[in-house]
Amino acid sequence: MSVTICLAAKALYYPNGGGHMWVYLNWALGLRSLGCRVIWLEGVWVGPKTPAHETLSYVVSLKRRLALYGLEECVALWSMSGEPLPQYVARECLGREAFADADLLLNLQYMMAPEMVRGFRRSALVDIDPGLLQTWMSRQKLNVSPHDLYFTIGETVGQPRTRVPDVGLRWQYTPPCVALDWWSPYRAQAEAPFTTITHWHMDEWEEEAGELYSNDKRTGFLPFLDLPRHTKEPLELAILLGAYDQDERGWLQERGWRVRDSHVVASTPKNYQSYIQESRGEFSCVKPSCVRMQNAWISDRTICYLASGKPAVVQHTGPSRFLPDSAGLFRFSDLDGAVRCLETASSDYERHCALARALAEEYFDARKVVGRVLERALA
Repeated sequence: MSVTICLAAKALYYPNGGGHMWVYLNWALGLRSLGCRVIWLEGVWVGPKTPAHETLSYVVSLKRRLALYGLEECVALWSMSGEPLPQYVARECLGREAFADADLLLNLQYMMAPEMVRGFRRSALVDIDPGLLQTWMSRQKLNVSPHDLYFTIGETVGQPRTRVPDVGLRWQYTPPCVALDWWSPYRAQAEAPFTTITHWHMDEWEEEAGELYSNDKRTGFLPFLDLPRHTKEPLELAILLGAYDQDERGWLQERGWRVRDSHVVASTPKNYQSYIQESRGEFSCVKPSCVRMQNAWISDRTICYLASGKPAVVQHTGPSRFLPDSAGLFRFSDLDGAVRCLETASSDYERHCALARALAEEYFDARKVVGRVLERALA
């Protein structure tokens, strides 16, 4: 497929987010596997409060992380402030002319100036925060520039009887994707734990029916904190805790959780991948908004576990047209259900490893997912 796709990402200012970067990597590698020319487009802040040498260090770091995947020469920048890019920063990347004739802007980072979006022949927004993005837009907390098409990884977004506002747009569903050529099945040690990698305590609040609620992963895990006392399976959390959170670490460990520092075990895409592949499987809860909105969301992280041949035990986020509840992927709604899912996954472990990989191949293969998105976006 001889087309040029500009992938708008948001990884530049998060150099320690190995898992965050895989969100965009899976799309970029999927595009390249289809024969597309990929341009990795990042927004940068330009102004007196942003020293050029600091921006350059972020750019160099990003290119270093992309080098393992052969994408280091694909990076282009755009100025979010409208000010010209510093010359010695700009010359490290592709110039504007490189993406001026791109066939499509695939925008996974939302915040792009209208004039930038209009500069592309075709544009498609990909919503990776289903429910939240539409809520932010409806409350004008986020102004999203007009695009030609709008995709979402939330199955229920834009559907009848959904709890998610459509903000007057036609949302088309696409599953998230994983580049299977880069995520092969991997056998873990017998004593390996069920793990997850996640942000933990964040100052994130949402509103529903006039009620404010905490929407971080810590809040999502609270009803399941005693799970290690009800299962023989070892459970491990790779989370980021600051010096002021050491009481939290002890609190989790007292309940039987193993706790790792996510910036130690998963700060790069390679380390993130190794951590997942050396796990027995995934156990994870979701942010409360996913349960409240019933968006039928599945995490980009979870599909990496599936692709690695790892069964995933994750919290139920609403009825799905294709996600199983107990075959390679297990979806629970309460503590007893979480215990049963872990027991079932472990009792026939090899079978569920194979089912996990088969699920990734059927529904989340980047070549298939990206190909279908391009068919619609370039029609």
